Formats: sequence, structure tokens, C-alpha cells
Amino acid sequence: MSNDAYFENKVCVITGAGSGIGRALAENLAGRGAKLALSDIDTDGLAETTRRCAERGAEVESDRLNVVEREAVLRYADAVKAHFGTVHQVYNNAGIAHHGEVIRSEFKDFERVMDVDFWGVVNGTKAFLPMVIESGDGHIVNVSSLFGLIAVPGQSAYNAAKFAVRGFTESLRQEMLVARHPVKVTCVHPGGIKTAVARNATYAEGIDGASAASMFDKKLAIHTADMAAQTITEGVRKGHGRVLVGGEAKLLDLFVRVTASGYQRVAAEVERRFLP
Repeated sequence: MSNDAYFENKVCVITGAGSGIGRALAENLAGRGAKLALSDIDTDGLAETTRRCAERGAEVESDRLNVVEREAVLRYADAVKAHFGTVHQVYNNAGIAHHGEVIRSEFKDFERVMDVDFWGVVNGTKAFLPMVIESGDGHIVNVSSLFGLIAVPGQSAYNAAKFAVRGFTESLRQEMLVARHPVKVTCVHPGGIKTAVARNATYAEGIDGASAASMFDKKLAIHTADMAAQTITEGVRKGHGRVLVGGEAKLLDLFVRVTASGYQRVAAEVERRFLP
């Protein structure tokens, strides 16, 4: 992959870089000539990502970071700026999942998903936004989900967080346009990507997590993380406000637009008839 002017020598921050889409983004951006500030709570996975990016010739700084810990994120942002001198692009990618109906899920399940998937995005955005504006050529990229476009049974916590990311990000994009700040904003909606998100998810009592994760991996995870990263970086380079990853994401987005709330009955019927 050749260097790209939009990424070459730009300081790019990526959370959740220890695996999955985060790792693929890091490697993709390393190949495009970016400088990388990588973080994750998984230090072993983060070390492997750092090694791979360094092999591609990238300048890499990596740190353990829990995006839920706001003060730590604020300190981290200051440390990244102190190290690199500036920050151009931020990829708020860290996320977790929970599967379970509302009636069977605990309050703590919703809080945990919202803390990581929504507040982690808010924390990362707020911590770095002044620096990204100051850079004069900035970009905020927040990773939502296909489930930030369409709701499905059993994913209420994840849906809530990812819809929140979408609303937050779309509002932020408008604010940057109104203020004429030199910052582009992109919301990413991946479809079925081969990552460990299902295997690492929590499950409500009574749900066979291993079987659910296996079903996701075999039947729904149809795209590689590298494909997702390539789609995302191309969308970012082109300045798109929304990036849909995978044909199924585009198809289901269209389905929701056409049917409005009617899609909910279809999703419920599919769940009732075909899923265990």
C-alpha cells in the first residue's frame, strides 16, 4: 500500500487497537505513512499490533488505556500531544457487546456497555477535539455499528450505545461545520466483521454464549477486519460523514429507510422463527 497524502505524517490516535478493526486500522494507517498513538486494555494484543506497525516503518507510541476512565483519557491525550506535538486524527474504536433481552439483562449490563461504547467515544472525542481543531487539518472517526442503524431483539444495550454514538457523532459533525472548524467527522457502521467481539461479549442468564458466539462467527462475520479498515480509511480520506462497511450494512440501511418502523416487525419475526 502506498502512502497517502491525507494520512502521511499525520498523528493518528486509535483506541481498541489490540485486536480486530482497531489493529487492522493501525496496520492500514501505518502502511499509509501515519504516525500512530495506539491504546487498549489488552496489553499483549497491543504489543503485537505495535510490533506489526513498527515493521511497516511507522512511528508508534502505545499505552494501556481504559476509555471508561475519563481522567486517564484526559491525561493520555496530553501525553500524546507532548510526545508527537500535535494530533490530527482520532479513531474512537474501543467497544464491547452484551446479548440479552431487556427483561433478562441486569442494570449493570447496560451500564457497562454504555460506559465503554458510548462514554468511551465521548471521552476520547472531548479529550482530543481541541488538539484536532488546533492541528488545522483534523478528523474525528467514531465507530458505531450496523446496530446503530437497525435495532434487533436481544441487543438492546448494544443498540442503545451504538445509536447514541451515531447521534453524538452526527451532531458533532454539524457543529464543526457551523463553527467552520478545520475538522471532518465520520461515523462508521460496520456490518459482520471477523473480530472477537461476540466471543468477548457478556450474555444474560440462560443464554448459551458459546453457541451464540459460534453462530455469529460462522454465519454473520463475513468480512475481514482488513477489509473493514480499508473501507473506513477510504471513506475518511474522501471526507464522508457516514461509512457503511459491507453490502449487508448498505442493504439493511436502505431497508430501514424504506420501511420506517415496519422493519421492527420483520426483525421480530425473523428472531421468532429462525433463531434459537
